[in-house]
Amino acid sequence: MSEMITKEIQDDLDGKFLTFYIGDAIYGIELLHVIEIIQVVAITPVPNVPAYISGIINLRGKIVPVINVRTKFSQPEKEFDDKTCIIVIEIEGMHVGLIVDSVSDVANIENDQLAEPPEFNASASNHYLHSIANVGGRMILNIDCDRFFQSDLIASGSYSR
Repeated sequence: MSEMITKEIQDDLDGKFLTFYIGDAIYGIELLHVIEIIQVVAITPVPNVPAYISGIINLRGKIVPVINVRTKFSQPEKEFDDKTCIIVIEIEGMHVGLIVDSVSDVANIENDQLAEPPEFNASASNHYLHSIANVGGRMILNIDCDRFFQSDLIASGSYSR
């Protein structure tokens, strides 16, 4: 029975992306991965981690690593404001927080609105992209969660691909 419910939920979330801003760029992440959106809370720094890992937070008794998407995408730092938030997602059974400039909305994106991202070079942040969508005149850069977290999950031993 639960497999049917899970399949139903998965089908219902298919094609839905939570959109958020980093600077003027709009990014999307599959709603299927999103657990919740919270305000920025106190983040405890962790030594000897990449600069884009801001640290960890305690989310109702669960320790959650937090990644600053701006820093991971090599964007200039920006002071947090009242729109800055943390999107808590689940990837490979692990909860991770993503600090973003602001959350926009949920976009319904049909397959015919998706295009492959252009190829630049392997070190460009575009290798984290799954697709690009043109929705209502807005270009949405959809993040590939597997690629975005691959090196971090491999380092922690929880990535099996």
